[in-house]
Parts: sequence; structure tokens; C-alpha cells
Amino acid sequence: MSTPARSAQPPGRVVGVRGSVVDVRFSGELPELLEALAVGTTIRGSAQKLNLVAGLIRGKKAEEAMNILSFSKKAMAKDASKVLASAIANAENNHDLDVDALVVAEAYVGKSIVMKRFHARGRGRASRIEKPFAHLTIVVREKEEAGEAA
Repeated sequence: MSTPARSAQPPGRVVGVRGSVVDVRFSGELPELLEALAVGTTIRGSAQKLNLVAGLIRGKKAEEAMNILSFSKKAMAKDASKVLASAIANAENNHDLDVDALVVAEAYVGKSIVMKRFHARGRGRASRIEKPFAHLTIVVREKEEAGEAA
């Protein structure tokens, strides 16, 4: 199977679709990416409980979100705080973004594995115990302040 010549395609057009991957060619420079992300995999606890904590920080400034998580009484806030700190560090070190201008753009949760155990019960029976895990993805984005343009 031959691939089309790269120069034969007009810039900014879709040149191929393979499954769910779309190949798009751009002309000139790509826009600068002003976001960074961190993914916490296999966080012990249900996705529903972790989503309650993620909802607390969505749309907040990064510094404010860290304060909310550090003073939250929820046990999942400790793990979410680690992921947020990693996203902020990624933005600062890998993407050279301004830490003071970071906003939590996205915070979403997904299910992971479930450990299955059993609990011995009376009369020779057993009950199932499920110990769920979840994934947490936090995307921080640099946002320009409106008050700076004077």
C-alpha cells in the first residue's frame, strides 16, 4: 500500500483516516500548546468518590485547587493533590508555563481494575468483596489574566 506524497496535499486538510486516527497536515508553525497533564493510575478507591473530589477543583486556579485539596476532609483528596502537583510540575518543567497563571482546565475520572476478595460467612457460604481502583487525569492550562492589559 503506497502513501500519498506529502507535498501533493494542500495544507491543513485531512489526508487519511485509519480507524479512529485522523492524519491532518498543517502548513507553517503549529500553535503553541499551553497545557500540561498528569495521570494518576490505579488510585485505590471508587471512581464515584474520586469524581466528587475532582469536581471540587474543576475550573479553579491551580494554587486555589491545591488549597482546597489540602484542607478537604475527603480521603481521596490526598491522591488528587499528588496528581495536581505533578501536573503543575509538568507545566513548569516540561512546557515552560507560568505557574501563577495555571487553571485546572479538566479533571476527569475513569474506572480501573477491581480486586476481588471473599469473606467467609456462616453455614459454609462466602460473600464477595470488591476493592475498586480508579484513574484520575488532570489537565492544567495557562490562562492570561485580563487585568494585565493596561
